[in-house]
Amino acid sequence: MTIYFYSTREVPYGCFSNFSRHGVDLDGAWWPTVEHYFQAQKFAGTPYVEKIRIAFTPKQAAEMGRNRKLPLRADWEQVKDGIMLKAVRRKFELHVELREILLSTEEEELVENAPGDYYWGCGADGSGQNKLGKILMQVRASLRR
Repeated sequence: MTIYFYSTREVPYGCFSNFSRHGVDLDGAWWPTVEHYFQAQKFAGTPYVEKIRIAFTPKQAAEMGRNRKLPLRADWEQVKDGIMLKAVRRKFELHVELREILLSTEEEELVENAPGDYYWGCGADGSGQNKLGKILMQVRASLRR
């Protein structure tokens, strides 16, 4: 069986979304969501990082991170997967209740059912790379050890 997730409102797997309100402590700061952290890292070393960190919602943080009026860090394509892994791993290390939900999925395939995202999600037609689902499965395996 495959477990699909997308909206934070989906019980119990909505917590797999980067928009879920489960903060993380990374790089000496508290981030309200994984989405806040991930989007801010596109602009590491600039004042824009803090603006994204304090964005009111994860949706606002995402919109700010997708703003192309500001240049992305030069190495973004090389580091983005590792940054996502670091943040997702931290979320499941910190929040015991989420870790239990993730571990309860056993060996099921996890798929971010994001119709507009062919990189992190499966895309509208299922042909996407599902990088977020794969990271969650990687974190699940490492938490088991």
